[in-house]
Amino acid sequence: MRNQDNATRWSAVALPPGFGAAALGVLAFSFTLPATEFALRDFGPYLIGIGRAGIAAVLAAVALRLMRAPWPHGRQWASLGVVALGIVFGFPLLSTLALDHGSSSSHAAVVVGLLPVATAVFAVVRAGERPSPAFWAASLAGAALIVAFTLRNGVGRFAPADALLLGAMLTAGLGYAEGGRLAREMPGPQVVSWALVLVAPITIPVTVTLFAATGHSSGAAVAGLAYVSGVSMFLGFFAWYAGLSKAGVARASQVQLAQPLLTLLWSWLLLGEHAGAGTVVAAAGVLVCVLIAQRARVSRTAPARPAATPEVASPGAAGKG
Repeated sequence: MRNQDNATRWSAVALPPGFGAAALGVLAFSFTLPATEFALRDFGPYLIGIGRAGIAAVLAAVALRLMRAPWPHGRQWASLGVVALGIVFGFPLLSTLALDHGSSSSHAAVVVGLLPVATAVFAVVRAGERPSPAFWAASLAGAALIVAFTLRNGVGRFAPADALLLGAMLTAGLGYAEGGRLAREMPGPQVVSWALVLVAPITIPVTVTLFAATGHSSGAAVAGLAYVSGVSMFLGFFAWYAGLSKAGVARASQVQLAQPLLTLLWSWLLLGEHAGAGTVVAAAGVLVCVLIAQRARVSRTAPARPAATPEVASPGAAGKG
């Protein structure tokens, strides 16, 4: 009887499928802002913001070839265009411009703390999900905790660059939600790869042109650009979209509440930026909010799946054959 009770208690706190993949994606993304700071030492913001997509597009084309991925069809192309708008152009370019205009990596983490709320809103609009009141309460509490913590520690004074950061947050939320919805129809690695290849005719020529006009670059700047290109823009989305598709866009997005605290930690260790001693307390509070959001009910409206099923089943099977 005791073993059965223990098993019942364990199942009550068990995390949903996809939580680990989403957490791995967040860990990869948490280094993005510090890595961008390194890249900005020698590279211009447009080369970093667009060049990372141009470099990642080459990796994506190779990956699609190795995966023998079938071509997208019908409305999937439009969805990939929305994904590209959010994660290829929106967040990378706007966040890099914000850092170039004086925002610090720690300050930018404030806006990233609001990203899970934006993603959840887009999950309602684009992915047909309906989070419960308990979910919204946990999500908003976690976001409020992040903002309060960062403001109290002196890295959250709002500046003109915040307009760029807010734009980055909104476009990223849209790209995350649309990519998570599309990952129900094709594997996550194919979602980000096709999005990168779709806009490669723009990103690759721009990248080559900007590189040709760039002079000497240090090892730190090259390492920063390599990270945001290979991990932030490509490999990180393998795990992230897998988590969004398995756990649900709204629920999995709340794992990203931990990203600002991780970014503050990396900014302190790598860049020497200030991070207060209250990080541990804030991290514990965010963890509680994440766990509550993971356990909260999130339903999906009926029209979301039936609308896609007739188109996906037949062409998808033909593509694989």
